[in-house]
Amino acid sequence: MMHIIFVAGLALAIAYPPAFAEAQIKEVCKDAVSKDGKPVVGKDGKPKQECKKIKVHKKAETVTTGSPTDPEPKKDSKKK
Repeated sequence: MMHIIFVAGLALAIAYPPAFAEAQIKEVCKDAVSKDGKPVVGKDGKPKQECKKIKVHKKAETVTTGSPTDPEPKKDSKKK
């Protein structure tokens, strides 16, 4: 009996993958700056760069149906 439940659970897990997507890894580089605010130059005369790898997630789109439980859009608190 346990084997049947295990196989059924395994089949459902394979058939319906998780709802979230993998994050893409993106490398972001910017010029290195010294303490006095001037760009750091390497031996070849080009500005030295500091690079970091970050994860980029795709934002989910919000769909509203107009029901009272739907989230309301943010209103501007600034006066014109």
